[in-house]
Amino acid sequence: MTGISASEDDQPARAAAETKQWLGTATVKRWISALEHSQDVVTVTVGVLLIGLAVVLLISGIVDFASAAGNGISGAAENLLDRVLLVLILVEIVHTVVLSLRAHRLVAQPFIVVGLIAVIRRILLVLTPGSGPSLSTSELALLIAMVAVFVAGLIVVSRFERSELRSAAAAR
Repeated sequence: MTGISASEDDQPARAAAETKQWLGTATVKRWISALEHSQDVVTVTVGVLLIGLAVVLLISGIVDFASAAGNGISGAAENLLDRVLLVLILVEIVHTVVLSLRAHRLVAQPFIVVGLIAVIRRILLVLTPGSGPSLSTSELALLIAMVAVFVAGLIVVSRFERSELRSAAAAR
């Protein structure tokens, strides 16, 4: 026996392990930070591209409407409505991108709104006279059921988010 206890013998090994763990944690934190910054750059780029696309679609729809209005306002209005609803979908997606940048989490509500607008757009375009192929009754019923599901989803999500806000306020 040398008079050195087992715990004193383990101190250098324990210190080396703690240093290795600390370095590993710092390295992981740096990688996570780099990934978060990269994600933000990509998200901002996507948002800017979507806004640019929305502007181009809106201007194109207005130009097409103005040029086709002489041939009949009905067809021109149908085309403009299609473009405006598509622009609304893009704007809602951009809104979702902005929310995810702010909160660094996905928010369900804007996705539900995008789905709702897309289904309503499809229903309006199919029900417009002379718009092309028509839907069967079962397909139209499915689209209407989708609207009901999206609306129910919006109600559930907003109630859930309100209860989360109340819980967070009560915890403070």
